[in-house]
This record gives sequence, C-alpha cells and structure tokens, in this order.
Amino acid sequence: MSAQIIELDGKPTFAVVPIAEWNALMARLEDLQDVADAKAAQGQETFPAELADKLLAGKHPLRVWREYRALTLQALAARCGVTRQMLSMIEHSKTRASSDLLSKLADALGCDMDDLHI
Repeated sequence: MSAQIIELDGKPTFAVVPIAEWNALMARLEDLQDVADAKAAQGQETFPAELADKLLAGKHPLRVWREYRALTLQALAARCGVTRQMLSMIEHSKTRASSDLLSKLADALGCDMDDLHI
C-alpha cells in the first residue's frame, strides 16, 4: 500500500492513499465484517420464507407461529393456562390477548411478544 503521510506539529496526522487502494481496503473491511456478522449469528434460529409469506399474506401471527411450532390450539392453550376457545377467538380476531397472555404465548412459542401483534 502506498500512502502519503501528512504531519502536523511533527506528528503523523493524516494518511492519503490512492482511491483504488482505498476502495480495495474498504471491500476487505466489508468482507471481514460479513464474516464477523456470520459468526455472531451462529446458533441463532432462522426462519423459512414461508413463515414470512404467511405473515405478509395477512394470516394471524398467533396462528402462523403456532403452526410453525407444530402445536395444536389445545396444546398451546395448556401451556399458557387458557382455553382452546380463547386462543381460537384471538386467532380469528374476535378478541385480543392481554399483555400477560401475550407474554405467555411468546414464551411458549419461542418468539417475541412483538411477533404476535397484528
């Protein structure tokens, strides 16, 4: 790498490099950041595109997450201490879940409460 060093008061203050070398350096830094991001993401859960497609199509988030986790209404209701009918009403937008129930549902489904909002 060729760099011109500019001094101020006898101390190196700036480095000037040719633009081609600067662009190559930035590309390498971006590659290194991609590697670091990939390593940081290891072990995190990923989700299939079909889950996002269902949410984007307007399907109720509770139902999408419940089906993704392969839970029946009854099984999820038992985990959260509510009735199957209550969950069905929420999935059909006939009622809304309380924040306490949303918290229980999110824990049972392994997602954030925000993921269950319409």
